[in-house]
Amino acid sequence: MPAATPHSNPTAVTHEVTNQPPPLTGHDVADDPVLLEGVAREGAEWCLEDLHRTGRLAGSEQVQRWADEANRYEPELRTHDRYGNRIDEVDFHPSYHALMDVAVREGLAGSAWADERPGAHVARAAGFMVWSGTEAGHGCPISMTYAAVPALRHSPDLAKTYEPLLTSRAYDPGLRTPGEKQGLLAGMGMTEKQGGTDVRANTTTAAEQPDRSWRLRGHKWFTSAPMNDLFLVLAQAPAGLSCFLVPRVLPDGSRNTFRIQRLKDKLGNRSNASSEPEFDDTVAWLVGAEGRGVRTIIEMVTMTRLDCVLGSASGTRAALAQAAHHARHRSVFGAELIDQPLMRNVLADLALESEAATTLGLRLAGAVDRAQRGDSTERAFLRLATAVAKYWVCKRQPAAVAEALECLGGNGYDEASGMPRLYRDAPLNGIWEGSGNVNALDMLRALAREPESFDAFRAEIEAAAGADRRLDVAWRELRNRLVLTEDAPLRARRVIERAALVLQGSLLVRHAPHAVSDAFCASRLAGDRGLAFGTLAADTDLDGVLQRLPC
Repeated sequence: MPAATPHSNPTAVTHEVTNQPPPLTGHDVADDPVLLEGVAREGAEWCLEDLHRTGRLAGSEQVQRWADEANRYEPELRTHDRYGNRIDEVDFHPSYHALMDVAVREGLAGSAWADERPGAHVARAAGFMVWSGTEAGHGCPISMTYAAVPALRHSPDLAKTYEPLLTSRAYDPGLRTPGEKQGLLAGMGMTEKQGGTDVRANTTTAAEQPDRSWRLRGHKWFTSAPMNDLFLVLAQAPAGLSCFLVPRVLPDGSRNTFRIQRLKDKLGNRSNASSEPEFDDTVAWLVGAEGRGVRTIIEMVTMTRLDCVLGSASGTRAALAQAAHHARHRSVFGAELIDQPLMRNVLADLALESEAATTLGLRLAGAVDRAQRGDSTERAFLRLATAVAKYWVCKRQPAAVAEALECLGGNGYDEASGMPRLYRDAPLNGIWEGSGNVNALDMLRALAREPESFDAFRAEIEAAAGADRRLDVAWRELRNRLVLTEDAPLRARRVIERAALVLQGSLLVRHAPHAVSDAFCASRLAGDRGLAFGTLAADTDLDGVLQRLPC
Protein backbone atom coordinates (compact mmCIF):
# COMPACT_ATOMS: atom_id res chain seq x y z
CA MET A 1 0.00 0.00 0.00
CA PRO A 2 1.27 3.53 -0.76
CA ALA A 3 2.30 5.65 2.17
CA ALA A 4 -0.15 8.42 1.19
CA THR A 5 -3.59 8.22 -0.37
CA PRO A 6 -3.48 9.30 -4.04
CA HIS A 7 -5.69 12.22 -5.02
CA SER A 8 -6.40 14.25 -8.14
CA ASN A 9 -5.61 17.91 -8.60
CA PRO A 10 -8.86 19.67 -9.64
CA THR A 11 -6.89 22.71 -10.77
CA ALA A 12 -4.81 20.77 -13.31
CA VAL A 13 -5.53 21.58 -16.97
CA THR A 14 -4.93 18.76 -19.43
CA HIS A 15 -6.07 20.53 -22.58
CA GLU A 16 -7.96 23.41 -24.06
CA VAL A 17 -10.50 23.12 -26.88
CA THR A 18 -9.01 24.23 -30.19
CA ASN A 19 -9.74 23.70 -33.86
CA GLN A 20 -13.48 23.40 -33.29
CA PRO A 21 -15.80 25.67 -35.33
CA PRO A 22 -18.03 28.09 -33.45
CA PRO A 23 -21.81 27.57 -33.64
CA LEU A 24 -23.38 28.82 -36.85
CA THR A 25 -25.52 31.53 -35.28
CA GLY A 26 -25.94 35.27 -35.54
CA HIS A 27 -26.05 35.31 -39.33
CA ASP A 28 -28.60 36.20 -42.00
CA VAL A 29 -29.91 33.01 -43.59
CA ALA A 30 -31.23 35.04 -46.52
CA ASP A 31 -27.73 36.33 -47.33
CA ASP A 32 -27.41 33.92 -50.25
CA PRO A 33 -26.65 35.22 -53.77
CA VAL A 34 -28.51 32.35 -55.41
CA LEU A 35 -31.68 33.07 -53.44
CA LEU A 36 -31.51 36.84 -53.75
CA GLU A 37 -30.82 36.82 -57.50
CA GLY A 38 -33.68 34.38 -58.05
CA VAL A 39 -36.13 36.49 -56.05
CA ALA A 40 -35.26 39.57 -58.09
CA ARG A 41 -35.38 37.67 -61.37
CA GLU A 42 -38.83 36.24 -60.61
CA GLY A 43 -40.32 39.62 -59.82
CA ALA A 44 -40.25 40.01 -56.03
CA GLU A 45 -37.28 42.29 -55.38
CA TRP A 46 -39.62 44.46 -53.32
CA CYS A 47 -39.63 41.80 -50.57
CA LEU A 48 -35.89 41.79 -49.86
CA GLU A 49 -36.04 43.92 -46.71
CA ASP A 50 -38.63 41.58 -45.19
CA LEU A 51 -36.69 38.54 -46.39
CA HIS A 52 -33.51 39.71 -44.67
CA ARG A 53 -35.45 40.37 -41.47
CA THR A 54 -36.72 36.80 -41.55
CA GLY A 55 -33.23 35.59 -42.38
CA ARG A 56 -31.62 37.32 -39.42
CA LEU A 57 -34.23 35.86 -37.12
CA ALA A 58 -33.78 32.39 -38.62
CA GLY A 59 -30.04 32.59 -37.99
CA SER A 60 -30.40 33.60 -34.35
CA GLU A 61 -29.48 31.38 -31.44
CA GLN A 62 -32.99 31.74 -30.02
CA VAL A 63 -34.70 30.32 -33.11
CA GLN A 64 -32.23 27.45 -33.31
CA ARG A 65 -33.17 26.66 -29.74
CA TRP A 66 -36.85 26.75 -30.70
CA ALA A 67 -36.15 24.28 -33.50
CA ASP A 68 -34.37 21.87 -31.17
CA GLU A 69 -37.04 22.06 -28.48
CA ALA A 70 -39.94 21.65 -30.91
CA ASN A 71 -38.44 18.32 -32.00
CA ARG A 72 -37.08 17.19 -28.65
CA TYR A 73 -40.44 17.68 -26.88
CA GLU A 74 -42.81 16.06 -29.33
CA PRO A 75 -46.56 16.63 -29.69
CA GLU A 76 -48.74 14.73 -27.23
CA LEU A 77 -52.21 13.39 -27.95
CA ARG A 78 -54.98 13.87 -25.39
CA THR A 79 -58.02 11.89 -26.48
CA HIS A 80 -60.06 12.65 -23.32
CA ASP A 81 -60.19 15.30 -20.64
CA ARG A 82 -59.93 14.53 -16.91
CA TYR A 83 -63.64 13.77 -16.72
CA GLY A 84 -63.69 11.29 -19.58
CA ASN A 85 -65.05 13.59 -22.27
CA ARG A 86 -63.68 13.01 -25.75
CA ILE A 87 -61.63 16.06 -26.80
CA ASP A 88 -59.09 14.79 -29.39
CA GLU A 89 -56.52 17.52 -28.87
CA VAL A 90 -52.78 17.63 -29.40
CA ASP A 91 -50.45 19.61 -27.15
CA PHE A 92 -47.31 21.22 -28.56
CA HIS A 93 -44.23 22.67 -26.91
CA PRO A 94 -44.21 26.49 -26.73
CA SER A 95 -41.26 26.57 -29.15
CA TYR A 96 -43.44 24.99 -31.82
CA HIS A 97 -45.99 27.75 -31.35
CA ALA A 98 -43.22 30.35 -31.52
CA LEU A 99 -42.07 28.98 -34.89
CA MET A 100 -45.64 28.90 -36.17
CA ASP A 101 -46.30 32.45 -35.03
CA VAL A 102 -43.35 33.80 -37.01
CA ALA A 103 -44.25 31.77 -40.11
CA VAL A 104 -47.83 33.05 -40.20
CA ARG A 105 -46.85 36.60 -39.28
CA GLU A 106 -44.26 36.71 -42.06
CA GLY A 107 -46.85 35.68 -44.64
CA LEU A 108 -45.68 32.12 -45.27
CA ALA A 109 -49.14 30.56 -44.88
CA GLY A 110 -52.07 31.78 -46.98
CA SER A 111 -51.48 35.52 -47.16
CA ALA A 112 -49.97 35.51 -50.67
CA TRP A 113 -53.43 34.80 -52.07
CA ALA A 114 -54.65 38.13 -50.66
CA ASP A 115 -51.60 40.08 -51.87
CA GLU A 116 -52.17 41.72 -55.24
CA ARG A 117 -48.54 42.71 -55.78
CA PRO A 118 -46.79 40.93 -58.68
CA GLY A 119 -44.32 38.47 -57.21
CA ALA A 120 -46.32 37.82 -54.03
CA HIS A 121 -46.01 34.05 -54.41
CA VAL A 122 -42.28 34.36 -55.11
CA ALA A 123 -41.83 36.44 -51.97
CA ARG A 124 -43.73 33.85 -50.00
CA ALA A 125 -41.66 31.00 -51.52
CA ALA A 126 -38.39 32.71 -50.65
CA GLY A 127 -39.54 33.33 -47.09
CA PHE A 128 -40.64 29.72 -46.80
CA MET A 129 -37.19 28.53 -47.91
CA VAL A 130 -35.37 30.80 -45.48
CA TRP A 131 -37.58 29.96 -42.50
CA SER A 132 -38.25 26.23 -43.04
CA GLY A 133 -34.53 25.50 -43.30
CA THR A 134 -34.38 26.27 -39.60
CA GLU A 135 -37.07 23.73 -38.68
CA ALA A 136 -38.97 21.73 -41.27
CA GLY A 137 -41.76 20.11 -39.25
CA HIS A 138 -43.89 23.18 -38.61
CA GLY A 139 -43.75 23.93 -42.33
CA CYS A 140 -46.35 21.21 -42.94
CA PRO A 141 -49.40 23.10 -41.56
CA ILE A 142 -48.05 26.31 -43.08
CA SER A 143 -47.79 24.67 -46.49
CA MET A 144 -51.23 23.05 -46.35
CA THR A 145 -52.84 26.35 -45.39
CA TYR A 146 -51.21 28.00 -48.39
CA ALA A 147 -52.31 25.18 -50.67
CA ALA A 148 -55.93 24.99 -49.47
CA VAL A 149 -56.99 28.38 -50.81
CA PRO A 150 -57.08 27.63 -54.57
CA ALA A 151 -58.92 24.35 -53.96
CA LEU A 152 -61.47 26.04 -51.69
CA ARG A 153 -62.22 28.55 -54.43
CA HIS A 154 -64.06 25.80 -56.29
CA SER A 155 -66.91 26.62 -53.89
CA PRO A 156 -67.21 30.43 -53.80
CA ASP A 157 -69.57 30.48 -50.81
CA LEU A 158 -67.12 28.51 -48.67
CA ALA A 159 -64.20 30.59 -49.92
CA LYS A 160 -66.05 33.78 -49.02
CA THR A 161 -66.46 32.52 -45.47
CA TYR A 162 -63.05 31.01 -44.80
CA GLU A 163 -60.52 32.56 -47.18
CA PRO A 164 -60.14 35.87 -45.31
CA LEU A 165 -59.11 33.91 -42.22
CA LEU A 166 -56.87 31.49 -44.12
CA THR A 167 -55.01 34.45 -45.63
CA SER A 168 -54.65 36.22 -42.28
CA ARG A 169 -51.23 36.92 -40.76
CA ALA A 170 -52.50 36.15 -37.26
CA TYR A 171 -51.56 32.84 -35.64
CA ASP A 172 -54.49 31.92 -33.40
CA PRO A 173 -54.08 28.32 -32.13
CA GLY A 174 -56.72 26.32 -30.31
CA LEU A 175 -60.06 24.77 -31.26
CA ARG A 176 -62.72 27.45 -31.29
CA THR A 177 -65.53 28.57 -33.58
CA PRO A 178 -63.82 29.61 -36.85
CA GLY A 179 -65.71 32.89 -37.06
CA GLU A 180 -64.41 33.92 -33.64
CA LYS A 181 -60.74 33.43 -34.53
CA GLN A 182 -58.27 35.91 -36.01
CA GLY A 183 -56.75 33.37 -38.37
CA LEU A 184 -57.24 29.77 -39.51
CA LEU A 185 -55.00 26.90 -40.56
CA ALA A 186 -55.96 24.15 -43.02
CA GLY A 187 -54.98 20.54 -43.58
CA MET A 188 -55.92 17.66 -45.84
CA GLY A 189 -57.03 14.04 -45.50
CA MET A 190 -56.58 11.98 -48.64
CA THR A 191 -54.99 8.59 -48.02
CA GLU A 192 -56.49 5.53 -46.31
CA LYS A 193 -55.06 2.25 -45.03
CA GLN A 194 -56.12 0.10 -47.94
CA GLY A 195 -55.15 2.44 -50.74
CA GLY A 196 -52.47 4.96 -49.87
CA THR A 197 -51.70 6.77 -53.10
CA ASP A 198 -54.59 4.99 -54.83
CA VAL A 199 -57.26 7.34 -53.48
CA ARG A 200 -59.84 5.76 -55.81
CA ALA A 201 -59.78 2.85 -53.36
CA ASN A 202 -60.97 5.11 -50.52
CA THR A 203 -63.89 3.73 -48.55
CA THR A 204 -64.84 6.76 -46.44
CA THR A 205 -68.44 7.54 -47.40
CA ALA A 206 -70.37 10.80 -47.67
CA ALA A 207 -74.15 11.15 -47.39
CA GLU A 208 -75.95 14.39 -48.26
CA GLN A 209 -78.34 15.91 -45.72
CA PRO A 210 -81.54 17.96 -46.28
CA ASP A 211 -79.68 21.14 -45.27
CA ARG A 212 -77.10 20.48 -48.06
CA SER A 213 -74.39 19.57 -45.58
CA TRP A 214 -72.90 16.05 -45.72
CA ARG A 215 -72.03 13.40 -43.16
CA LEU A 216 -68.78 11.43 -43.47
CA ARG A 217 -67.98 8.00 -42.06
CA GLY A 218 -64.59 6.28 -42.30
CA HIS A 219 -60.90 6.56 -41.45
CA LYS A 220 -57.89 8.41 -42.82
CA TRP A 221 -54.40 7.01 -42.64
CA PHE A 222 -52.04 10.01 -42.65
CA THR A 223 -53.56 13.36 -41.72
CA SER A 224 -50.97 15.84 -40.52
CA ALA A 225 -51.52 18.78 -38.20
CA PRO A 226 -54.80 17.55 -36.66
CA MET A 227 -55.12 20.72 -34.57
CA ASN A 228 -55.63 22.78 -37.72
CA ASP A 229 -59.05 24.36 -38.06
CA LEU A 230 -60.21 23.02 -41.43
CA PHE A 231 -59.46 19.98 -43.56
CA LEU A 232 -60.04 19.14 -47.21
CA VAL A 233 -61.00 15.48 -47.28
CA LEU A 234 -61.78 12.94 -50.01
CA ALA A 235 -64.80 10.67 -49.56
CA GLN A 236 -67.06 8.52 -51.72
CA ALA A 237 -70.34 10.29 -52.56
CA PRO A 238 -73.11 8.72 -54.68
CA ALA A 239 -71.61 10.33 -57.82
CA GLY A 240 -68.09 9.19 -56.96
CA LEU A 241 -65.01 10.39 -55.11
CA SER A 242 -65.59 13.97 -53.96
CA CYS A 243 -63.83 16.69 -51.98
CA PHE A 244 -65.26 17.98 -48.70
CA LEU A 245 -64.46 20.68 -46.18
CA VAL A 246 -64.34 19.35 -42.62
CA PRO A 247 -64.04 21.89 -39.77
CA ARG A 248 -62.81 20.78 -36.35
CA VAL A 249 -65.34 23.14 -34.72
CA LEU A 250 -68.78 23.77 -36.23
CA PRO A 251 -70.29 27.23 -36.67
CA ASP A 252 -72.40 26.82 -33.53
CA GLY A 253 -69.28 26.18 -31.45
CA SER A 254 -69.75 22.42 -31.02
CA ARG A 255 -66.92 19.98 -31.73
CA ASN A 256 -67.17 18.09 -34.99
CA THR A 257 -66.47 14.35 -34.78
CA PHE A 258 -62.75 14.00 -35.47
CA ARG A 259 -61.53 11.10 -33.36
CA ILE A 260 -57.74 10.92 -33.36
CA GLN A 261 -56.86 7.23 -33.03
CA ARG A 262 -53.14 7.82 -32.62
CA LEU A 263 -50.20 9.99 -33.68
CA LYS A 264 -47.66 8.55 -36.07
CA ASP A 265 -44.23 7.64 -34.69
CA LYS A 266 -42.21 9.03 -37.59
CA LEU A 267 -38.61 8.92 -38.73
CA GLY A 268 -38.36 12.71 -38.79
CA ASN A 269 -40.68 15.71 -38.96
CA ARG A 270 -41.26 14.99 -35.32
CA SER A 271 -42.34 18.47 -34.28
CA ASN A 272 -45.38 18.05 -36.53
CA ALA A 273 -48.22 15.80 -35.38
CA SER A 274 -49.47 13.35 -38.00
CA SER A 275 -52.59 11.42 -37.12
CA GLU A 276 -55.13 8.76 -37.99
CA PRO A 277 -58.56 10.36 -37.59
CA GLU A 278 -61.92 8.58 -37.59
CA PHE A 279 -65.02 10.24 -39.05
CA ASP A 280 -68.36 9.12 -37.67
CA ASP A 281 -71.33 11.24 -38.69
CA THR A 282 -68.82 14.02 -39.23
CA VAL A 283 -70.25 17.22 -40.68
CA ALA A 284 -68.75 18.36 -43.99
CA TRP A 285 -69.52 20.59 -46.96
CA LEU A 286 -68.96 19.71 -50.60
CA VAL A 287 -66.10 21.54 -52.34
CA GLY A 288 -66.36 21.61 -56.11
CA ALA A 289 -68.56 19.25 -58.08
CA GLU A 290 -69.70 15.90 -56.70
CA GLY A 291 -67.66 13.09 -58.19
CA ARG A 292 -64.80 15.45 -59.13
CA GLY A 293 -62.85 15.19 -55.90
CA VAL A 294 -59.45 14.49 -57.38
CA ARG A 295 -59.73 17.32 -59.88
CA THR A 296 -60.75 19.66 -57.06
CA ILE A 297 -58.10 18.72 -54.54
CA ILE A 298 -55.36 18.55 -57.19
CA GLU A 299 -55.15 22.33 -56.88
CA MET A 300 -54.04 21.80 -53.30
CA VAL A 301 -51.71 18.95 -54.25
CA THR A 302 -49.95 21.09 -56.87
CA MET A 303 -49.22 23.80 -54.33
CA THR A 304 -48.01 21.36 -51.69
CA ARG A 305 -45.76 19.75 -54.30
CA LEU A 306 -44.30 23.18 -54.92
CA ASP A 307 -43.56 23.43 -51.21
CA CYS A 308 -41.96 19.99 -51.28
CA VAL A 309 -39.52 21.35 -53.87
CA LEU A 310 -38.94 24.52 -51.85
CA GLY A 311 -38.53 22.57 -48.63
CA SER A 312 -36.03 20.14 -50.14
CA ALA A 313 -34.06 22.98 -51.69
CA SER A 314 -34.08 24.68 -48.29
CA GLY A 315 -32.96 21.55 -46.44
CA THR A 316 -30.17 20.96 -48.94
CA ARG A 317 -29.01 24.55 -48.57
CA ALA A 318 -29.14 24.39 -44.76
CA ALA A 319 -26.94 21.28 -44.76
CA LEU A 320 -24.51 22.87 -47.22
CA ALA A 321 -24.28 25.98 -45.03
CA GLN A 322 -23.32 23.83 -42.04
CA ALA A 323 -20.71 21.95 -44.07
CA ALA A 324 -19.21 25.15 -45.48
CA HIS A 325 -19.14 26.78 -42.03
CA HIS A 326 -17.35 23.76 -40.57
CA ALA A 327 -14.82 23.70 -43.40
CA ARG A 328 -14.04 27.40 -42.99
CA HIS A 329 -13.22 26.98 -39.30
CA ARG A 330 -11.47 23.61 -39.19
CA SER A 331 -7.80 22.91 -39.93
CA VAL A 332 -6.66 19.53 -41.18
CA PHE A 333 -3.15 18.42 -42.12
CA GLY A 334 -1.75 21.91 -41.82
CA ALA A 335 -4.37 23.80 -43.83
CA GLU A 336 -7.93 25.00 -43.43
CA LEU A 337 -10.35 22.30 -44.46
CA ILE A 338 -12.00 24.49 -47.07
CA ASP A 339 -8.62 24.82 -48.83
CA GLN A 340 -8.07 21.08 -49.06
CA PRO A 341 -8.54 20.08 -52.73
CA LEU A 342 -10.82 17.11 -52.15
CA MET A 343 -13.05 18.94 -49.69
CA ARG A 344 -13.32 21.79 -52.19
CA ASN A 345 -14.54 19.28 -54.75
CA VAL A 346 -17.18 17.96 -52.35
CA LEU A 347 -18.41 21.41 -51.35
CA ALA A 348 -18.48 22.62 -54.96
CA ASP A 349 -20.51 19.58 -56.00
CA LEU A 350 -22.98 20.16 -53.17
CA ALA A 351 -23.14 23.85 -54.08
CA LEU A 352 -24.10 22.94 -57.66
CA GLU A 353 -26.88 20.71 -56.34
CA SER A 354 -28.14 23.43 -54.04
CA GLU A 355 -28.04 26.20 -56.63
CA ALA A 356 -29.86 24.09 -59.22
CA ALA A 357 -32.58 23.18 -56.70
CA THR A 358 -33.04 26.75 -55.46
CA THR A 359 -33.15 28.20 -58.96
CA LEU A 360 -35.73 25.66 -60.10
CA GLY A 361 -37.89 26.13 -56.99
CA LEU A 362 -38.02 29.89 -57.47
CA ARG A 363 -38.79 29.46 -61.17
CA LEU A 364 -41.83 27.36 -60.21
CA ALA A 365 -42.91 29.98 -57.69
CA GLY A 366 -42.67 32.62 -60.41
CA ALA A 367 -44.82 30.47 -62.66
CA VAL A 368 -47.44 30.14 -59.91
CA ASP A 369 -47.48 33.89 -59.50
CA ARG A 370 -47.91 34.58 -63.21
CA ALA A 371 -50.42 31.76 -63.67
CA GLN A 372 -52.61 33.32 -60.96
CA ARG A 373 -52.59 36.50 -63.03
CA GLY A 374 -53.90 34.74 -66.11
CA ASP A 375 -50.76 33.52 -67.90
CA SER A 376 -51.92 30.28 -69.53
CA THR A 377 -48.43 29.34 -70.72
CA GLU A 378 -47.10 29.50 -67.17
CA ARG A 379 -50.02 27.39 -65.96
CA ALA A 380 -49.23 24.79 -68.63
CA PHE A 381 -45.54 24.87 -67.68
CA LEU A 382 -46.43 24.18 -64.04
CA ARG A 383 -48.43 21.08 -64.93
CA LEU A 384 -45.34 19.27 -66.19
CA ALA A 385 -42.51 21.09 -64.44
CA THR A 386 -43.94 20.68 -60.93
CA ALA A 387 -43.99 16.88 -61.23
CA VAL A 388 -40.49 16.88 -62.71
CA ALA A 389 -39.06 19.15 -60.01
CA LYS A 390 -40.88 17.37 -57.19
CA TYR A 391 -39.39 14.05 -58.29
CA TRP A 392 -35.78 15.13 -58.66
CA VAL A 393 -35.16 17.84 -56.07
CA CYS A 394 -36.78 15.72 -53.36
CA LYS A 395 -34.82 12.65 -54.46
CA ARG A 396 -31.52 14.51 -54.21
CA GLN A 397 -32.03 15.97 -50.74
CA PRO A 398 -31.24 12.82 -48.68
CA ALA A 399 -28.01 12.18 -50.59
CA ALA A 400 -26.92 15.81 -50.36
CA VAL A 401 -27.66 16.07 -46.63
CA ALA A 402 -25.81 12.81 -45.95
CA GLU A 403 -22.75 14.11 -47.79
CA ALA A 404 -22.89 17.43 -45.97
CA LEU A 405 -23.18 15.61 -42.64
CA GLU A 406 -20.06 13.61 -43.52
CA CYS A 407 -18.16 16.87 -44.05
CA LEU A 408 -18.47 17.44 -40.30
CA GLY A 409 -17.23 13.94 -39.50
CA GLY A 410 -18.22 12.67 -36.08
CA ASN A 411 -19.38 16.15 -35.12
CA GLY A 412 -22.10 15.86 -37.75
CA TYR A 413 -23.32 12.58 -36.30
CA ASP A 414 -23.89 14.22 -32.92
CA GLU A 415 -27.40 15.53 -32.23
CA ALA A 416 -26.03 18.82 -30.93
CA SER A 417 -24.90 19.74 -34.44
CA GLY A 418 -28.45 19.70 -35.78
CA MET A 419 -27.36 17.61 -38.75
CA PRO A 420 -29.10 14.38 -37.64
CA ARG A 421 -32.42 16.24 -37.59
CA LEU A 422 -31.79 17.56 -41.11
CA TYR A 423 -30.97 14.00 -42.17
CA ARG A 424 -34.09 12.48 -40.61
CA ASP A 425 -36.26 15.14 -42.24
CA ALA A 426 -34.65 14.72 -45.68
CA PRO A 427 -36.69 11.77 -47.06
CA LEU A 428 -40.10 13.23 -46.21
CA ASN A 429 -40.66 15.49 -49.21
CA GLY A 430 -39.94 12.59 -51.56
CA ILE A 431 -42.89 10.73 -50.01
CA TRP A 432 -45.38 13.49 -49.21
CA GLU A 433 -47.83 14.40 -52.00
CA GLY A 434 -46.78 11.50 -54.16
CA SER A 435 -43.66 9.35 -54.09
CA GLY A 436 -41.16 9.17 -56.93
CA ASN A 437 -43.20 6.69 -58.93
CA VAL A 438 -46.34 8.79 -58.60
CA ASN A 439 -44.65 11.87 -59.97
CA ALA A 440 -42.94 9.96 -62.76
CA LEU A 441 -46.28 8.56 -63.90
CA ASP A 442 -47.89 11.97 -63.46
CA MET A 443 -45.35 13.30 -65.95
CA LEU A 444 -46.52 10.69 -68.45
CA ARG A 445 -50.15 11.66 -67.91
CA ALA A 446 -49.36 15.31 -68.52
CA LEU A 447 -47.54 14.45 -71.74
CA ALA A 448 -50.46 12.30 -72.94
CA ARG A 449 -53.38 14.51 -71.92
CA GLU A 450 -52.05 18.05 -71.95
CA PRO A 451 -49.75 18.63 -74.93
CA GLU A 452 -49.66 22.34 -74.13
CA SER A 453 -47.67 21.47 -71.00
CA PHE A 454 -44.95 19.92 -73.14
CA ASP A 455 -44.97 22.94 -75.44
CA ALA A 456 -44.39 25.25 -72.47
CA PHE A 457 -41.72 22.94 -71.05
CA ARG A 458 -39.95 22.84 -74.40
CA ALA A 459 -40.04 26.62 -74.74
CA GLU A 460 -38.47 27.00 -71.30
CA ILE A 461 -35.58 24.70 -72.15
CA GLU A 462 -35.06 26.05 -75.66
CA ALA A 463 -34.72 29.57 -74.29
CA ALA A 464 -31.10 28.52 -73.73
CA ALA A 465 -30.64 26.94 -77.17
CA GLY A 466 -27.15 27.37 -78.54
CA ALA A 467 -25.63 28.59 -75.28
CA ASP A 468 -24.04 25.27 -74.31
CA ARG A 469 -23.42 22.34 -76.64
CA ARG A 470 -23.85 19.76 -73.86
CA LEU A 471 -27.27 21.16 -73.01
CA ASP A 472 -28.31 21.11 -76.68
CA VAL A 473 -27.25 17.46 -77.03
CA ALA A 474 -29.01 16.46 -73.81
CA TRP A 475 -32.23 18.16 -74.93
CA ARG A 476 -32.21 16.41 -78.32
CA GLU A 477 -31.79 13.06 -76.59
CA LEU A 478 -34.52 13.86 -74.06
CA ARG A 479 -37.04 14.78 -76.76
CA ASN A 480 -36.67 11.30 -78.20
CA ARG A 481 -37.20 9.73 -74.78
CA LEU A 482 -40.36 11.73 -74.19
CA VAL A 483 -42.17 9.85 -76.96
CA LEU A 484 -44.87 7.76 -75.25
CA THR A 485 -44.06 4.22 -76.32
CA GLU A 486 -45.50 1.05 -74.81
CA ASP A 487 -42.66 0.74 -72.30
CA ALA A 488 -42.93 4.38 -71.13
CA PRO A 489 -44.04 3.47 -67.57
CA LEU A 490 -41.06 1.14 -67.18
CA ARG A 491 -38.54 3.82 -68.07
CA ALA A 492 -40.41 6.79 -66.57
CA ARG A 493 -37.86 7.36 -63.80
CA ARG A 494 -35.01 7.62 -66.26
CA VAL A 495 -36.96 10.11 -68.34
CA ILE A 496 -38.12 12.33 -65.49
CA GLU A 497 -34.62 12.43 -64.01
CA ARG A 498 -33.19 13.55 -67.31
CA ALA A 499 -36.00 16.06 -67.79
CA ALA A 500 -35.19 17.63 -64.42
CA LEU A 501 -31.48 17.89 -65.17
CA VAL A 502 -32.06 19.41 -68.60
CA LEU A 503 -34.50 21.93 -67.13
CA GLN A 504 -32.06 22.85 -64.38
CA GLY A 505 -29.27 23.09 -66.95
CA SER A 506 -31.29 25.51 -69.06
CA LEU A 507 -32.02 27.72 -66.05
CA LEU A 508 -28.39 27.78 -64.91
CA VAL A 509 -27.03 28.46 -68.39
CA ARG A 510 -29.28 31.51 -68.60
CA HIS A 511 -29.03 32.80 -65.05
CA ALA A 512 -25.97 31.49 -63.17
CA PRO A 513 -22.31 32.50 -63.50
CA HIS A 514 -20.43 30.63 -66.20
CA ALA A 515 -18.40 28.65 -63.65
CA VAL A 516 -21.62 27.22 -62.21
CA SER A 517 -23.40 26.44 -65.48
CA ASP A 518 -20.25 24.98 -67.03
CA ALA A 519 -19.65 22.67 -64.06
CA PHE A 520 -23.32 21.65 -63.99
CA CYS A 521 -23.50 20.82 -67.69
CA ALA A 522 -20.20 18.94 -67.56
CA SER A 523 -21.10 16.86 -64.52
CA ARG A 524 -24.88 16.42 -64.77
CA LEU A 525 -25.52 16.48 -68.51
CA ALA A 526 -22.26 15.26 -70.06
CA GLY A 527 -21.62 12.81 -67.23
CA ASP A 528 -18.07 13.94 -66.39
CA ARG A 529 -18.28 12.88 -62.74
CA GLY A 530 -18.56 9.81 -60.55
CA LEU A 531 -21.60 8.51 -58.72
CA ALA A 532 -20.93 10.27 -55.41
CA PHE A 533 -20.58 13.94 -54.54
CA GLY A 534 -17.04 15.30 -54.76
CA THR A 535 -16.20 13.70 -58.10
CA LEU A 536 -16.19 16.77 -60.35
CA ALA A 537 -13.56 16.80 -63.10
CA ALA A 538 -10.12 18.17 -62.31
CA ASP A 539 -10.53 21.11 -64.69
CA THR A 540 -13.71 22.37 -62.96
CA ASP A 541 -13.56 26.02 -61.90
CA LEU A 542 -13.99 25.24 -58.21
CA ASP A 543 -13.17 28.80 -57.17
CA GLY A 544 -16.01 30.15 -59.29
CA VAL A 545 -18.49 27.65 -57.89
CA LEU A 546 -17.41 28.08 -54.27
CA GLN A 547 -17.94 31.83 -54.47
CA ARG A 548 -21.66 30.99 -54.34
CA LEU A 549 -21.48 29.17 -51.00
CA PRO A 550 -24.01 30.42 -48.42
CA CYS A 551 -22.96 31.89 -45.09
